[in-house]
Amino acid sequence: MIADLAERLLAGGLQLVTAESCTGGWIAKACTDLPGSSRWFRGGVVAYTNELKSALLGVGAGTLAAHGAVSEAVVREMAMGAIGRLGGDRAVAVSGIAGPDGGTPDKPVGTVWFAWAERTASGCAVRAARHHFAGDREQVRWQAVAVAIRGVFES
Repeated sequence: MIADLAERLLAGGLQLVTAESCTGGWIAKACTDLPGSSRWFRGGVVAYTNELKSALLGVGAGTLAAHGAVSEAVVREMAMGAIGRLGGDRAVAVSGIAGPDGGTPDKPVGTVWFAWAERTASGCAVRAARHHFAGDREQVRWQAVAVAIRGVFES
């Protein structure tokens, strides 16, 4: 899938940036595992804490307080912040609860929010989705990486 994504981004003259929380940089790693990725992958931010989500990606403190880090509102702001601050044409943002603890009845372990942003002439177009993954911490994170990359490919 990464090779197909690279081909599509290169054909469009586009660069990807990432804003990662629960995946801890695994999306960026998957991208940079492919030789020549510097032609289409600009870079990314691992913002694991709320403080860094705000400082590095511009996520509003009010958004975090109102919705929590694992929410549609936060990943949307992460994706827009990634494009705005890192300069890409496409962005993917991920925030979730990989476990084994940290879940709540409203946001159980395995809950992951995604946002994909695209730079447009008038700003940014963003779409978001929530997934619930089964498995241990590593399985949740790898499933999140796969969904994140597939979502960029489908943009």
